[in-house]
Amino acid sequence: MPLPGGLWWLLCCRRGFTLLHRDYGDGELSGDGEEDEDEETFELRTPSPAGGGRGPLEVTLTQPVRSGPVSHRLQSWEETWSLIPEKGLPEDDPDIVVKGWLYREPRGGGARPWLPPRRAWFVLTRDSLDQFSSSGKGARRLGSLVLTSLCSVTGPERRRKETGLWSVTVSGRKHSVHLCSPRQAEAERWGVALREVIASKAPLETPTQLLLRDIQESCGDPEAVALIYLRNPILRHTSGALYAPLLPLPYGVNTPGPGYAPLREEAVRLFLALQALEGARRPGPLMQGVLQTCRDLPALRDELFLQLAKQTSGPAGPPGLPATQDPAALRYWQLLTCMSCTFRPGVAVRGHLLGHLERTEQALPDSELAEYARFIRKALGRTRGRELVPSLAEISALSRRQELLCTVHCPGAGPCAVAIDSHTTAGEVARELVGQLGLARSRNAFALYEQRGAQERALAGGTLVADVLTSLAAEEAGLEDSPDSGWRLCLRLHGPLHPEGLSPDSHELPFLFEQAHALLLRGRPPPPDDTLRALAALRLQSLHRDFSPRVPLPRLDRLLPPRAPPSEDPPRPASRPPPSAAALLAGALWSPGLAKRRAERARRGGAGRMAGTTAHEGGSSTSTAAAVLGSWKRLRGMGRAEAMAAYLTLAAQCPGFGAARYDVLELSTEPGGGAPQKLCLGLGAKAMSLSRPGETEPIHSVSYGHVAACQLIGPHTLALRVGESQLLLQSPQKRSCSW
Repeated sequence: MPLPGGLWWLLCCRRGFTLLHRDYGDGELSGDGEEDEDEETFELRTPSPAGGGRGPLEVTLTQPVRSGPVSHRLQSWEETWSLIPEKGLPEDDPDIVVKGWLYREPRGGGARPWLPPRRAWFVLTRDSLDQFSSSGKGARRLGSLVLTSLCSVTGPERRRKETGLWSVTVSGRKHSVHLCSPRQAEAERWGVALREVIASKAPLETPTQLLLRDIQESCGDPEAVALIYLRNPILRHTSGALYAPLLPLPYGVNTPGPGYAPLREEAVRLFLALQALEGARRPGPLMQGVLQTCRDLPALRDELFLQLAKQTSGPAGPPGLPATQDPAALRYWQLLTCMSCTFRPGVAVRGHLLGHLERTEQALPDSELAEYARFIRKALGRTRGRELVPSLAEISALSRRQELLCTVHCPGAGPCAVAIDSHTTAGEVARELVGQLGLARSRNAFALYEQRGAQERALAGGTLVADVLTSLAAEEAGLEDSPDSGWRLCLRLHGPLHPEGLSPDSHELPFLFEQAHALLLRGRPPPPDDTLRALAALRLQSLHRDFSPRVPLPRLDRLLPPRAPPSEDPPRPASRPPPSAAALLAGALWSPGLAKRRAERARRGGAGRMAGTTAHEGGSSTSTAAAVLGSWKRLRGMGRAEAMAAYLTLAAQCPGFGAARYDVLELSTEPGGGAPQKLCLGLGAKAMSLSRPGETEPIHSVSYGHVAACQLIGPHTLALRVGESQLLLQSPQKRSCSW
C-alpha cells in the first residue's frame, strides 16, 4: 500500500531519522522463549564502505512504548529467528571456523549451581555461534548468538569442583553463553577462535556517533546544527533516565574493577549520578566519586564527556535562556570543568566538545556559562592526564574557576604562598620561588621536595603539584593520630653546594645556611667531630651573636646530628676523671635534667655494662657541649653574615656534603640475579657514590669521567656503564625521579 505523500516526505527528510527501539545488534537467541523487558536500545550500524556515499540518516530516537498486549508483540526468540535464515546444520559451509561437542551452562546457572550443564553441538562461523541438538544432517538449531565487535570473550577458567569443566564465556548485549569442556586445550582453542572472529568484525557505531559526525560536517551552518539538535532529543538535556550508553561499550559480565558493575551498566549509573547533582546539598563528594569512577574505568571518560555535553546543551538544543536561569544547570558545567582539568577526551569527542563550547560562547557571550566555556576550552589545551583525581579543595576552587593556594616552606624565608592550578608542575613552582627569592643567578640548583621530619622525597620537574597536594592530604588523613604526620612542600638545595661569591645582603646566604644545617642534622654525611663542634659554634654565633650566660640555648640535638648506634657491643669504658666545672655548666645549660637522669640510672643496677654505657654517653655529651661553648666564646665580635659564610665554607669542605641523595633499588643485570638491593645514590659535584642505608661510608665511588654511558630506561630506571660493568638503578617512588 503506497504511503501518503506527506508521510513519505517526512520519512525522506534530510535529517529525519526513524529507529525502532528493538535492538538487532547482536541477535541473541536464548532458546527458551523468555520475554525480555522493553528498554531503550539503539541500532548499531557499521560504517559505509570506502568510496560509497553515505546517504541521509533516517532515524528518530524515541522512548519505548508498550503498544499492545504481550501476545501481540514480537517475542525475543522470534525476533532473533527473524534475523537468521532457516537452515539446518551447515556441514559444508566454508565460513565454519570450528565445531564440536561442548557443554553449555543453563541461564542463571550461577544462581542455581545444582543445574547440570547440557551437552550440545556448537558451530562457530564468521558471523555467529550456533547451537544444535546433534551433529547429523537436519539437526534442530537450539540457539544462535550473532557476533559483533562489541562481544567479548573471557576464559578459559576452571569451574567449580563438582564439574571440573573449563569454561569460556561469550558475552552479548542481553545474554552470555558459557561453553564448557572437560579439556583445557579444547577450551583454549574455542576461546582463541572466538576472539579472532570478534576481532575481524568492523567497529559498530551508535546513532550518537552518527549524529556527532553530522554536526561536525555541518559546523559551518548554524541552522543545520540547530535542526539536528531539534530533531534528536538524545543530544539535548533531559530529566529522564538514560537506558543505554551513548558510545559503543563492550558487552561483558565481568566487572572491570572491585565494586563496579559491567561497563554498560556503569555508564547508565554515571548518568543517574549526574542528575543527582542537581539537588545535591554537598556536590563536592559526588563529583569526586564520579571522577574516581572515570579514573578507575578509562573506557567511561569519553562517555561522561558526551553525557555532560548533552546535559549542558539545554532542553531546546544549544544553550538558551532556560539553561542559564536554572542554578542546577551550573552543576553540570562545574563537573565538566573538573573533567577537563583531569582527563583528556578522545579525538572525536574532543572535536564535538570544542564545538559545543564555541557555540555556547557565541550564543551567550556575557553570561556565566560563557565564562565556564572559556575556562574549559583553555583547560583542554593544557591537560595531559592526572595520577589522582582532584581533592575536595581543588574541586571547590575549580567550581569557582579560581586558582589554588599552595604553601611552600623555604629555609631562611619561611612559608611562601604560591598560586597554582591543576596544570602547574613542580618545576614551575620551583622557578617561581627562585625568582621571588632572588636566586635566579645562583650557581646552586634548587628543586621542590616533600618533607616530613627527617624524610625527604625529591619531586621531578614535570610532577603536577595538584597531584602531590592530593597525595599528601590523603597520607595525613591516614596518619592523623600519628606523631609523624605533617607532610609539607619545601624548596631546598638540589645538587652540590657552591658557597663561592655569596653576597651578605642576598637571600641566598640565609637560604643555603639553613639548608646546609638541615643536611648536617640528617648526617648526610657527618663531618669529623672537630668540624662538627666548629659548625655548631658558628651556628650559635649566627643565631645569638656573642656568648652570654643569660641567652637561652637550644638543645644539643638541634646543633649536632645524633650519634650513630654502635654496630656491636662496645667494650666497657675505662674510668674517667670527674668532669670540670665548665663541662658541668655546659651540661646544665643544654639539658637541665641531665644530672638527675644520670643519678637515677646510676642507682638502678650496680656496675653492669648498661650503666657503664650510659655514663659514657652522658660524659661524652657533656664534654661535647663544653667544647662547643669554648669555640663559641672564641668567635666574639663575628657578625651574623660572616658566621653564616664561614659555616658554608667549612661545610663545603666536607667530602660529599651537599650532594643530592636518592633512595634507589639496584637491579640485577643477569637473569635470576636475586632480589633488588636497597642503596643510597649520591650525586656530587665531581663524583657519584653508592652507600647502604644508614651508613656514611660509600661502598662504591666513581668520578663522572669514568662513566662510559648513562641512559634513562623508562620513567624510573637509570642505566650506568662504568668500564665493563653495568648498573641498573630504579627509583621506588613515582614522583621522585629527578636525577
